[in-house]
Amino acid sequence: MQLLAFDTSTDTLSIALQRGDAVWEHSGPGGAQASATLIAAVDGLLQQAALDLAQLDALVFARGPGSFTGLRTACAVAQGLAFGAGAGRGIPVLPIDTLAAVAEQARHQYGCTEVVSVLDARMDEVYVAAYQWQADAWHSVGAAGLSAPQDVQVPPGWTVAGNAQAAYGERLAPGARHAHALPTGAALLRLAPRLLSTGHAVAAAEALPLYIRDKVAQTTAERAAALAGAGR
Repeated sequence: MQLLAFDTSTDTLSIALQRGDAVWEHSGPGGAQASATLIAAVDGLLQQAALDLAQLDALVFARGPGSFTGLRTACAVAQGLAFGAGAGRGIPVLPIDTLAAVAEQARHQYGCTEVVSVLDARMDEVYVAAYQWQADAWHSVGAAGLSAPQDVQVPPGWTVAGNAQAAYGERLAPGARHAHALPTGAALLRLAPRLLSTGHAVAAAEALPLYIRDKVAQTTAERAAALAGAGR
């Protein structure tokens, strides 16, 4: 299978390209900076693998939740590359939830099979979703959501995986096992074959972000209230 996958939802840009059993990877600054480097990095990996976009079976991207700017970048690039591949014939696009990619990276790095994926959402909140690994696949336990770090519930024996512990420390599930894991391009590649086989690919026009939160920043009044609450 020949797949291109990328994630721009966090402060780290991650890209992976698969040609058969071989995988090429690239990482760099993510978020807002990804818009300036993503296409050039993709071109570089395609050249290394001696592949053309039209030869890909699908283009895979992490649809969110995550950085608003990063998600918009991922969707725009996914749509543009998919539309333009093969002189306009296009290729399928596979959106994958960012938090599912976090769970997969935690499994790959640490062997975790019961994971509460948590990414820093800024504004004193985290994106959170729970997953169990069963029958060689991840299964979500409830829907992804937004939470204050101290309100994240972790079942006994489960692992909290993601990037939020560095920001929130003991406020985030102090009694649980923690593992640092990001939604990498390689994790997306590992998730892709099953999702493709079960019909989750979409046309380029349907490659849309999953925001969860409906605002980018707090108002001045909200920031003041948060500071006042923290000082109590």
